[in-house]
Amino acid sequence: MVDVAANCRRVMANIRAAAARSGRDPREVKLLAACKSHGLDAIRAAVGAGVRLLGENYVQEAKPKIAAIEGPVEWHLIGRLQRNKARQALELFSVIESLDSMELARLLDREAGRKRAVCRAFIEVNLGEEQTKAGVSENQLPAFVDELGGLANLRIEGLMTIPPFFADPERTRPYFRRLKYWQSELSRRAIPNVEPRELSMGMTNDYEVAVEEGATIVRIGTAIFGERRR
Repeated sequence: MVDVAANCRRVMANIRAAAARSGRDPREVKLLAACKSHGLDAIRAAVGAGVRLLGENYVQEAKPKIAAIEGPVEWHLIGRLQRNKARQALELFSVIESLDSMELARLLDREAGRKRAVCRAFIEVNLGEEQTKAGVSENQLPAFVDELGGLANLRIEGLMTIPPFFADPERTRPYFRRLKYWQSELSRRAIPNVEPRELSMGMTNDYEVAVEEGATIVRIGTAIFGERRR
């Protein structure tokens, strides 16, 4: 049996240590438990251990979990959002971390407007330019963000990335530094509705490096829940 609570405490301790190494306040870094394929008992154990951000990859898998989990938690969509699930996603999730196209942005803006709400979102940036991964490329990012500034019902609160996987987590450091650069650059440009205060970067293999480079949210699955069941 996986001891989820003990794993959460271990990850939180590692986050504090990584923040200390880089001169950061550990309270700046939030732990998001990536719940894909994991059951309610495991999720409740993570919440009981102090996790307040929960992430899911798929709208349909998230729906029953969100209905069942009680407590002061916030759900983020961290997987690619199919456009036909946009309306449901707005109803279920507090934040869409995987905004990756102008077509999706306009759809979310339109659906949020119908609800007289604001869609909170992060831009997913494909820093590794990997064909198998979603995200906006760096060379498209400035124009993309300029266009987002005209969408009144969409609020960009952060940037998210999934760098290429390396066995040596040190090799991810340049990618995290690039996302930090873009956070500063986009903030400097003062685009309406774009305030990327959050940097969602770092997973089980590399989250300590991500914290050292400025992550405010780390998305952890395996180190909390063990290997996925499917």
